[in-house]
Amino acid sequence: MDAISFSGVTRTYGDVLAVDGLDLDIPAGRTVALLGPNGAGKSTTINMLLGLLRPTSGEIKVFGDTPSRAVARGRVGAMLQEGSLIPELTVAETVGFVRGLYPDPLPFDEILRMADLTDLAGRRADRLSGGQTQRVRFALAVAGAPRLLVLDEPTAAMDVESRRAFWDSMRTYAARGHTVLFATHYLEEADQNSDRVVVIARGRVVADGTAAEIKAGAGGQAVSFTLGAQPAAGLDALPGVVAVEIASGRAVLRTSDADATVDALYRKTTLDVHGLRIDGADLEDAFLALTQEP
Repeated sequence: MDAISFSGVTRTYGDVLAVDGLDLDIPAGRTVALLGPNGAGKSTTINMLLGLLRPTSGEIKVFGDTPSRAVARGRVGAMLQEGSLIPELTVAETVGFVRGLYPDPLPFDEILRMADLTDLAGRRADRLSGGQTQRVRFALAVAGAPRLLVLDEPTAAMDVESRRAFWDSMRTYAARGHTVLFATHYLEEADQNSDRVVVIARGRVVADGTAAEIKAGAGGQAVSFTLGAQPAAGLDALPGVVAVEIASGRAVLRTSDADATVDALYRKTTLDVHGLRIDGADLEDAFLALTQEP
């Protein structure tokens, strides 16, 4: 049985089509990154998955059940961008209260340890930093040992050390056979912490596969070199070049044929080329290529 199944799901807001016939199946035990630009339909998709919104048409199943029933039965835990903690309660009181709502929760000390909150257990919620508040939200999401964990921009406001500790905990949780779906704007997080990437644009899935498959599908390479004060005119006319970027005195040529581009760069221009590099497409390149407006 799939953990998540969207079948022909559409969601409209008046005349605005936010999700357009979305079909998506995610088997249990996978860690999936959900990517998309602002307005792509990610938040609407997550809210429908959690039963917070109803689709205009189509069907959503979570472990074969409706989203609302799956949530009510404790099968789903969520960490959303919005929502405030009760300021007068301590971290321990907040976690203990939420943990008590589930039939078979994780041990209290394990929750605090996973979220790196052991030393903050006695601190009131209104005295937490933004990153610490995010860690409490993560603790509340995993408190009930949900089979499906949904994370919406989970590392927003976290510093580098907290982000690293968070993903270590998330991978530990996923390794137990749980399904994790997370939306993020940090593309390196998707690249490093998922075994599948789903890219949404204009309310539809435009790419679905491993990060390596999506990068390969984007095609192309980047030829870069130190341009300095030399003129950039004519670089876009070199063989294979599809785009030219100039930043901080360095030229980056996006090309479909790196060999032809480099050969022409030396043979057909008068440029003094130094610091030449040839790189494959990264996830950011693939993301931009897949999500740019037509």
